[in-house]
Amino acid sequence: MDKKDSLKPASIASSSFIRSLANEVARLVFSNMPKLRAYKKRNKANIRRLEGSMFLDTSAIIDGRIFEVIRLGLHMNTVVIPEAILSELKNIADTQDSVKRERGRKGLEYLEKLKKEREVKIIILSSEQKNKKVTVDEELIFLAKQNKGRVVTCDYNLEKRATIGGVKAININALAQVLKVIAVPGQTLHIRVLHLGKDLTQGVGYLDDGTMIVIEKGADMINQIIDVVVSRVIQTTAGRILFSKKI
Repeated sequence: MDKKDSLKPASIASSSFIRSLANEVARLVFSNMPKLRAYKKRNKANIRRLEGSMFLDTSAIIDGRIFEVIRLGLHMNTVVIPEAILSELKNIADTQDSVKRERGRKGLEYLEKLKKEREVKIIILSSEQKNKKVTVDEELIFLAKQNKGRVVTCDYNLEKRATIGGVKAININALAQVLKVIAVPGQTLHIRVLHLGKDLTQGVGYLDDGTMIVIEKGADMINQIIDVVVSRVIQTTAGRILFSKKI
């Protein structure tokens, strides 16, 4: 028997076993999700109840930052998860790709934790659309518009499509940019120097929001907390970079 042929059954069995194991783990994670009510009938009472609610897409759920915003009490309304989004999340949690699978399961865990928040109500919403060719994004926008809600996403393209469709969309990445610390030339900061910069005479630190701050002649201050004054601010495609001098 050819050596390659003798290896085929074992390879097939191994692949089948891994796929079955992954599906079983994902099924267990998904089965632990709280049983949530589905609003299937569209009437004025339900629309009023969901008006102003946040309709989360898959990217926002997996990202997780929106849940921290909710826990701070900035949103005390209803969070809506369309069934199509929940199914997409489950499919990601079932995938054989280990990175995607972990992200999908993390998203399910975020939802499970949010269900325990007493001030926030989660609703799984069914669609009345009969067109099976409608994409998940189109379904989300349709439901948000139908119920006068807001789409929350990390997807720039979905944000634009929702806006064009007459639905208010909130991009988590844009929100994070707005909440970043505003620093101007002449402002003093208390910063820890963490490592060297591109120029070996420079030190580099970071603000709480992740903004990089370069300290001139700060190379000899690694792992020390010092006071600096901002000398200039540069805006790049990756964000802002602050340049400063030791006081």
